[in-house]
Amino acid sequence: MATLDVDRPMSAEEKKVIFASSLGTVFEWYDFYLYGSLAAIIAKQFFSGLDEGSAFIFALLAFAAGFIVRPFGAIFFGRLGDMIGRKYTFLVTILIMGLSTFIVGILPNYASIGVAAPVILICLRLLQGLALGGEYGGAATYVAEHAPHDKRGAYTSWIQTTATLGLFLSLMVILGTRTAIGEEAFAEWGWRVPFIVSIALLAVSVYIRLSMNESPAFVKMKAEGKTSKAPLTESFGQWKNLKIVILALIGLTAGQAVVWYSGQFYALFFLTQALKVDGATANILVAVSLLIGTPFFIVFGSLSDKIGRKPIIMLGCLLAVLTYFPVFEALTKAANPDLYAAQQKNKVVVTADAAECSFQFNPTGTVKFTSSCDIAKQVLASSSVSYENTAGAAGTPASIKIGEVEIASYSSKGLPADEAKAKSAEFRKAVAEALKAAGYPAKADPAKVDQVKITIILTYLVILVTMVYGPIAAMLVEMFPTRIRYTSMSLPYHIGNGWFGGLLPTTAFAIVAQTGNMYNGLWYPIIIAGMTFVIGMIFVKETKDVDIYADD
Repeated sequence: MATLDVDRPMSAEEKKVIFASSLGTVFEWYDFYLYGSLAAIIAKQFFSGLDEGSAFIFALLAFAAGFIVRPFGAIFFGRLGDMIGRKYTFLVTILIMGLSTFIVGILPNYASIGVAAPVILICLRLLQGLALGGEYGGAATYVAEHAPHDKRGAYTSWIQTTATLGLFLSLMVILGTRTAIGEEAFAEWGWRVPFIVSIALLAVSVYIRLSMNESPAFVKMKAEGKTSKAPLTESFGQWKNLKIVILALIGLTAGQAVVWYSGQFYALFFLTQALKVDGATANILVAVSLLIGTPFFIVFGSLSDKIGRKPIIMLGCLLAVLTYFPVFEALTKAANPDLYAAQQKNKVVVTADAAECSFQFNPTGTVKFTSSCDIAKQVLASSSVSYENTAGAAGTPASIKIGEVEIASYSSKGLPADEAKAKSAEFRKAVAEALKAAGYPAKADPAKVDQVKITIILTYLVILVTMVYGPIAAMLVEMFPTRIRYTSMSLPYHIGNGWFGGLLPTTAFAIVAQTGNMYNGLWYPIIIAGMTFVIGMIFVKETKDVDIYADD
């Protein structure tokens, strides 16, 4: 393909359509993140037939379901984008996303229609995931193909801000609704409002996308008859391109994804679930950190035009590996100092026969944990108590030691329902009293929540996000030829972000429940980010000087 005049300044019309693309993507991410922000409430609304712990894990998995199908959306819509164009693919993805989100807002809950409610909810999540799978590659490709050669990092970094701004917008709508109607009404019906009002955002987004022009690179390629007739075969059926797809995944997007989700979503879940900070306060603090940190997407995107994309992304991954454990420990001290002090002063130990301890991950909610070991661990996990595991004699019931107090657990297997319920209440009461005596709080004391320190910590985590995410759109675009760019870059991006990143909250909390240490979930992002750092440093080439309009 002939080289376009890429060094000229962008025209007012090009700036307008790129802004329109970014704004439309803000709305789309708003739709998608509403579910993540309201996971705890949705768990009670749609999985109320399950115990509290299983319902929350089920809700997280339903959230992850939208991520699991994202690579399939990338393949389907990427193929369309490379064959028929970027603009019309945008319209389809926004319509699917917006309508699915609106329907969640009017969907009857478990109490109204039983098991059909969670089934329909997960189907809607799958549709959202498919739509989002086709969104990002198109937006990044579209903007990069409009941008001047020496400003691709700067211009595509505006697309990178849209995910954070979408999350910020969703948190603000949630907070505004909560404040207006109160927590009780919000938990009962008010949570539906942010989903329902998204129909207005959908209307605006469709209007904006109809006003956009097609990418000049695609228009020129189509006029010359050089569009790909088989984007999937060219992207993944030929080793010369497939090896770049694989490197883009394990050497870039996998690490970027876990740093992104650790810094924004896992931090929010950690505050509310592990540290027991009330939802409204946690949302405000995360929103403030996003507001402070978001401009750094542009800073690092622009910096990548000067020093390269790779050094910034790799440094972000390395800092995550080196600092996550001390940073999240500092978060515990700032958010719930009573919990931190209790953990240091009075260790909790579970002694149990290893043969009767099950893995605590129960995504379907159908498994009933009945052994004395499982019951002991469930009670401690639900109270956000870190504990050590000690092997007990074979055949003996598990016990929990809190400071100097030891409480014997029980097995509910074979017990009549009434007797099992009575034993559960008695056991939970004994554990709660022992924890209280040892200084373990039931929830974070609002008077002791250091909001300034928490905001500083969260802002640091967001800045790591901006380092790995700000330059990555330009880098992915530059790795692949125009004729198969949409398809080729979308798949590694969405496997990285959909699978490695989207499954992070569920996987991390399952690790915590299994091991008993509230920080052990961090091993997941640390290992993945470390893998990306090593592979990226050795095998991934710098791309900032690539001519993306050169003949394919």
